Amino acid sequence: MKSIWKKSKFLFAVLLGLVLFIFVLFQALPNAEELLTSQRADAKTKQAIVAELGLDQPLHKQAIYYVNDLSLISVYDSTSQKLKYLSGFALNRGKWQVWLKLPYLRTSFQSKQPVGGMLFQAFLGTMVLAMAAMLIALMFGIPLGIVAAMKQGKALDHLIVGFSAIGISMPSFFSAMIFSWLFGFVWHEYTHLPMTGSLYEIDELGENRTMVLSNMILPALALGIRPLAVFIQLTRNTMVEMLAQDFVRTARSKGLSKWQATVKHALPNAMNPLITSVGGWFSSLLAGSFFTEYIFQWRGLGKVTIEALQQSDFPVVMGAVLFTACVFFVLHTITELLYVWIDPRVRYE
Repeated sequence: MKSIWKKSKFLFAVLLGLVLFIFVLFQALPNAEELLTSQRADAKTKQAIVAELGLDQPLHKQAIYYVNDLSLISVYDSTSQKLKYLSGFALNRGKWQVWLKLPYLRTSFQSKQPVGGMLFQAFLGTMVLAMAAMLIALMFGIPLGIVAAMKQGKALDHLIVGFSAIGISMPSFFSAMIFSWLFGFVWHEYTHLPMTGSLYEIDELGENRTMVLSNMILPALALGIRPLAVFIQLTRNTMVEMLAQDFVRTARSKGLSKWQATVKHALPNAMNPLITSVGGWFSSLLAGSFFTEYIFQWRGLGKVTIEALQQSDFPVVMGAVLFTACVFFVLHTITELLYVWIDPRVRYE
């Protein structure tokens, strides 16, 4: 557990460094005030935006304001315009208010909505897509890896390994374009799958929202190809090593079939590297889904971020980067805990 605590402190330091890096990068933009308010010709509106972001303050004060907005415990002037966007509890102290709140990621320049709420709604779509892709990868990757290990050196093994090699070499955005064009357009009359679409669709009157699961099939497959191929390779290589161990041969000598010895004895001992890989790949799916979402027009974090970049909506972009970093932090911590739970020997290191 000490190692987990040390890694958590390291990840927290990395997260803090990322916050400061994003702030510095944002400040390095030429004529940041003009860039942020380029679509607002009204001078009064420009002045209000500059004042809200603190761009009229010295650089060190701007950094303090930015960290204060992101902090769970923050202090604000009772007259601040930001108070109406905060989600939490306030303690009044005269002119100043102490807040226990969610991180405030500021407001979008385009929609004027709180960035945190926008990203959370978009993240739900990304999470559903990533979970579907990971489920596909695990459902097919682990069994195919086990079969390849049991048929080591035979034609079926070469076929499965060859498929995994092709899958690893295909970037997600390339798979997305191929799947969208081939299954959503060329073979649409057979598959009946759309080229684009989100998890929820709104009718023409904008009144009813309907869940359409068929829209998720192609983007989930496109996003899950690479982790599926990696899980095949990892499971196969680890299982080949496990099947050559003495404890597996002993189990076979006691009368267990090859399949029973593989599933009951070899597979549990091969799970540690697989769990580590699953945690890393799930984080990668959340980040790697950006272009996949954009190609399929899937309403998620990636699509929202790319649209914000196109519109110079930098609060959304900055918030999306920080939001994704926090997700990486949480998933990495969960992976570490699962690793300790699966392998008790790690607890005593």
